[in-house]
Amino acid sequence: MTTDNTIDIIYQDEALLIVDKPAKLLSVPGRGPDKQDCLINRLIAQGFSDALIVHRLDYATSGIMVVARSKAIHKALSILFQNREIGKSYQAIVWGKMKATQGTIEQPLRCDWENRPLQIVDYEWGKNAITHWQVTEQTADTSRIMLFPETGRSHQLRVHLQWIKHPICGDEFYAFKDALNYSERLCLHAQTLSFTHPVSNQAMAFEIPSPF
Repeated sequence: MTTDNTIDIIYQDEALLIVDKPAKLLSVPGRGPDKQDCLINRLIAQGFSDALIVHRLDYATSGIMVVARSKAIHKALSILFQNREIGKSYQAIVWGKMKATQGTIEQPLRCDWENRPLQIVDYEWGKNAITHWQVTEQTADTSRIMLFPETGRSHQLRVHLQWIKHPICGDEFYAFKDALNYSERLCLHAQTLSFTHPVSNQAMAFEIPSPF
């Protein structure tokens, strides 16, 4: 587990790192001195001066990330993401008892420029976004689900689940009162990541169990 400002390293070799990003931590620095504490800066402070961010998780989202250790590996991993050759799944708790056991949400998304960083569904200007979901557990008020995004739009999972009226619990951007008050944190966790190692060509698969 992550303690203090130390990032938990799940796997490391000369090419890349697999790390566990805590919730409520930026992936990269934001604007201003108050937003310099982030995953990449913590890794650099831990001695990984060559660390390069390949992809991001939202500030509020926890879970697994792959970090490159050279420009060549950064490029190779970026291509895998662009070609959708990296498998990933998320776990979430959403508000309400979902009627179906699985489904697909396909709604185009774009930035809500007047309310940044919020995103919205827009059929004219939005970019294609696809999310598959599967229920794993239910209570009277909530559903625990696995999410399998085909695309990687900003806030995609959060907006898609709000769109079908099952917002992610603890989501300060998109949840209504009951769903927001259910949890002090966003109940969204990047659980698995799988890909072919760009140097060894070996199949790699990692999992970090959900903390909620």
